[in-house]
Amino acid sequence: MSVTIKIRDNGPYVVDGDDVKLVDAAGNEVPMIKRALCRCGGSTTKPFCDGTHSKIGFQGAMVAVEKSDPPSS
Repeated sequence: MSVTIKIRDNGPYVVDGDDVKLVDAAGNEVPMIKRALCRCGGSTTKPFCDGTHSKIGFQGAMVAVEKSDPPSS
């Protein structure tokens, strides 16, 4: 079983693989209605992405760190 999770710049985690199973904290399987998982926290269809990241100006961790921590000279 090979699964790839791609981090989209300022967007969701995109899950790709032949045999992917998503389970909740209790071990119950959650139907995979989309292959994009929210990482901005704003989706109304959590854990799946609904595009809210674009509306709220979400910036991924690396971009946020780069903007808040200017390089030292």
